Amino acid sequence: MNTNAASPPPPRWSSSAAAMLVALATAFALSQAFRTVGAMMATPLTSHFGLTPQQLGTWAGTFHFMFGIMQLAMGVSIDMFGVRRTVLTAFPLAIAGAVLCAMAPNFHALLLGQALIGVGCAPAFLACTVFIARHFDASRFTAMSGLVMSLAGLGILFTGTPLALLIEASSWRVGYTVLAGFAVLSWLVISWRVHEPARAADLPGQTERQSLRKAVRELLPLFAMPHTLGLLCFACVSYAAFITLRGLWLGPVLHDRHGLSLVASGNVALVMTVTGMISPTLFGRMDPGGVRRTRWMMGCAFAGALMFGAMALTHSRVVDIGLPIIYGLLSGYSVLQYAYTKNAYPAAMTGRAMALMNMAMFLGVSLMQWTTGVAASWAVAQGTEPFRAVFLTVAGMLAAGTLAFMLLPRAPVPRRPSA
Repeated sequence: MNTNAASPPPPRWSSSAAAMLVALATAFALSQAFRTVGAMMATPLTSHFGLTPQQLGTWAGTFHFMFGIMQLAMGVSIDMFGVRRTVLTAFPLAIAGAVLCAMAPNFHALLLGQALIGVGCAPAFLACTVFIARHFDASRFTAMSGLVMSLAGLGILFTGTPLALLIEASSWRVGYTVLAGFAVLSWLVISWRVHEPARAADLPGQTERQSLRKAVRELLPLFAMPHTLGLLCFACVSYAAFITLRGLWLGPVLHDRHGLSLVASGNVALVMTVTGMISPTLFGRMDPGGVRRTRWMMGCAFAGALMFGAMALTHSRVVDIGLPIIYGLLSGYSVLQYAYTKNAYPAAMTGRAMALMNMAMFLGVSLMQWTTGVAASWAVAQGTEPFRAVFLTVAGMLAAGTLAFMLLPRAPVPRRPSA
């Protein structure tokens, strides 16, 4: 997928481009809301459908699995048809999936709804990153990506206290209905505000248009580069740890381990979300670059693994409330991997590298959520506390992915020109 080559040089600043980026970020915010509903919906869904922990992990992971496997196809679509048409065509599937979940008579219908939502939301984040690469200075890429991730945190914010209050006042079905309504509004805003200028690749006789088969072939050279494997290992776990906690297990651990109400759990999720919204912007602005950037990435990830280990081995309410909030403030380190990826590959391969990393990130979320569900079910069968198994699994996966990134070859750091 090409994000730069066929586009004119991006302007230093454009209020029109900024307005379009904010409009696209509304879809990303809804994507973030859909991926984190589990923290507040897990308990009522378990009660309503009699779900096992493994089924709960499968339900949460289905969104990310569909989201992840569609990244390459959505990247090709963005190249062929543009950001606007891709998002406007796909996003109605998310609306349909939310409506189906709201009306779901059984667990299988709920899974189908989650799958549709995952496909519909698949272009939301990629559209923002491609739009930034095409329409903003390269020097602003990390900062603008961090800003978009912070804006999209408004979606996660909704799935804290507001969603908990809504569920307690009505039901989890109303929660899905409200999200479907917000998704309709987002689609209308994007249709109204986002109008991309024509690019050289769209003109007759210019660059050959992309195809899915060609895109798959173009991914192969990435795997020939020695630093790709380590990056994929890191991408699989860095974002997954935050979403697995905030989007699935935070509500259940506070409710089942400590007896907090749904609204009280939502308050904790709300504070964690606020710190998680601040964090990407902070890391985007403080990005040290070069070798220090990779040290920051690894150090923050290892610190996160220690936090999950502490949550696993203690049954302290203070720990289980305080550490998620602190981890939310730390979680923005994942934005540094976008700058790392952008600098790790030649300009002509940047788009493909971003698409591959996005696939790894969201398939990693699916894998971690499913794996923690299996671990929780195994713990229940063994007569032990499920959350210990859940958090030890997250800690182990996060540490293993980071260790792989540390030990495998990493991208060479460009030398600064001598004075």
